[in-house]
Amino acid sequence: MPDNAAKPKRLPPWFNVSFKGKKERGEVRRILRELNLHSVCESAHCPNICDCWRKKTATFMIMGPHCTRNCRFCAVTHQPPSPLDPGEPARVAEAADRLGLKHVVVTSVTRDDLADGGADHFVRTIQAIKLRLPAVSIEVLVPDFRGDLDQVSRVADTAPTVFNHNIETCRRLTSRLRDHASYDRSLKILTHAARNWPDPLIVKSGFMLGVGETDDEIRDTLMDLKHAGVTSVTIGQYLAPSEAHWPVDRFVSPEAFAAWKTFCVEGLGFAHVACGPQVRSSYHADDHI
Repeated sequence: MPDNAAKPKRLPPWFNVSFKGKKERGEVRRILRELNLHSVCESAHCPNICDCWRKKTATFMIMGPHCTRNCRFCAVTHQPPSPLDPGEPARVAEAADRLGLKHVVVTSVTRDDLADGGADHFVRTIQAIKLRLPAVSIEVLVPDFRGDLDQVSRVADTAPTVFNHNIETCRRLTSRLRDHASYDRSLKILTHAARNWPDPLIVKSGFMLGVGETDDEIRDTLMDLKHAGVTSVTIGQYLAPSEAHWPVDRFVSPEAFAAWKTFCVEGLGFAHVACGPQVRSSYHADDHI
């Protein structure tokens, strides 16, 4: 498969970021600040923040701004976390209501300091959203709960619309990029969700290109996800948050991303595929349900 890659000197011309919507972005920021909530949009330095916030959509990041892991690709702060805030689930629901969201995406930092990895907090957040906004769809992007499938079950039992856990990269690079994570553990979590909660639960995963993977490794990762029962896939371009993070190996062209999308849909039969330079797990997530 051709991969028309540009060397990573500067952002290529196909990265066009709009800065329109200052008023709307300010409103989203104000709501998050008033309710003392965090978003992965800010914490992960997402390049799509202007586009999403202009449309008054945001991905909530629960359980605080500090992660117990220190993945080499991620901008989220690695520090000892604070105790869980029991009022946070209700405030997430209030923010979703005030923003007028129809599809609510909730992710979190990884909390290895908690016995359940934060599963109960996910459950409470989903329940709070459903209580306040019974008509919305809910997508959760969960950590790996250290491979504890009982915690995966607790979250899936609340019947979110989408259960998402990112594989992030190929098997060979997992140990180098993902702190205290396992490629096979991630596949086990996705398989558990797919086999025990069949349709209508959408099981989703995503990964980055441009961290040093080969085309064969991309194919292998996609086939592993398909075998695990994943039905929705996101593939985007890795952008290093700083010079201290894992370096960008290459910029993958839009044409190459389009070829990978064709492979996902026609070659492997994934039901939902988002594939492109600016794609992220929750970017335009409501288009894939």
